Amino acid sequence: MRAAVSTRYGPPDVVSVRDVPAPVPGPGELLVRVDVTTVNRTDCAYRTARPFFVRSFTGLRRPRRTILGTEFAGEVVRIGGQVHRFAVGEKVFGYCEGPFGAHAEYLVVAQDAMVSTVPDGIGQREAAAATEGCHYALSAIRRAGVRPGDRVLVNGATGGIGSAAVQLLAAMEATVTAVCAGEQADLVRGLGAAEVVDYLTEDFTRTTRRYDVVIDAVGKSTFGRCRRILEPDGVYLSSELGPGWQNIPLALVGTLRRGRQRVVFPFPDEGQAVVEGIRDRLAAGTFRPVIDRSFPLEDIVSAYRYVETGQKIGNVVVTVRDESAER
Repeated sequence: MRAAVSTRYGPPDVVSVRDVPAPVPGPGELLVRVDVTTVNRTDCAYRTARPFFVRSFTGLRRPRRTILGTEFAGEVVRIGGQVHRFAVGEKVFGYCEGPFGAHAEYLVVAQDAMVSTVPDGIGQREAAAATEGCHYALSAIRRAGVRPGDRVLVNGATGGIGSAAVQLLAAMEATVTAVCAGEQADLVRGLGAAEVVDYLTEDFTRTTRRYDVVIDAVGKSTFGRCRRILEPDGVYLSSELGPGWQNIPLALVGTLRRGRQRVVFPFPDEGQAVVEGIRDRLAAGTFRPVIDRSFPLEDIVSAYRYVETGQKIGNVVVTVRDESAER
């Protein structure tokens, strides 16, 4: 099978597409023919091994998992023994951070992993791009304790996490202020934002408005800068560790100071219930992943380069089978 392989850490050029043996499903596992995958910030972090501590579980000197890829949509083509939740021929999608392997024509996933059937009316491109940003956004919203009616500011509202967060928050009737480039204002309003701040012309941390929750979905700000725009019992949450990895100790301190402004770190929720929840939202139409552009698997290095410009809007998909791009 064709796969994007990287045998060392480094820039996009360490990835090359080559022929490798196809995986074989064991008991309780599915063999999925991958139609569409994505390149996202998570893939980039593992490819570069930055921050450095990721090497403690990916391989100190070189990657133990040479085929990356965390998101996928495709078709079950074979099942191992004891599989009872899926059948050959079913369209499935999911998330496989840790095992990885989605940047290939075939992928093995456990039936009890983050995998579910694609709901009717959802194309493979949408399904493939539905999990990474959305599951991080869901975790952020839950850990911040957002309630209907809360005023929530989302910085980086056009990224994979941010665009999902805006939709999820709007669906739960929170009042959303989206921070993004002004040219994307119509997009984020269409996702459910009540107000848009153009970060190119206005510093959102200098506003006189106050928010119950600030979600920094791109890690470009800090708790110190955002404290003045939080309510007295407001919550700050970032998708990144922050300067000097400050968000972890600040979050630990925050657990001892409930009722005051505090930092929460969005350790992600995973498991089958999470992907089933995403499936339900796709089926109900309350969430649709924003897709920026597509690349073929053979040009995945260009996809990596584009993602690392920091300019992508929503998600970047990679088509593994040409015909899937038309779905």
